[in-house]
Amino acid sequence: MDVVRIILAILLPPLGVFLQVGLGLHFWINILLTLLGYIPGIIHAIWIIAKK
Repeated sequence: MDVVRIILAILLPPLGVFLQVGLGLHFWINILLTLLGYIPGIIHAIWIIAKK
């Protein structure tokens, strides 16, 4: 399942984070990072998914 989340995190970072942690703080941080720059959103999403 982590492979699917990582693929979704590359395509749409907030979705990958949402599937991992739900509507928590990390989800909103990832939305902000994705709006500020797509690459920081991807990095944050992959970090969240790999951390768990």
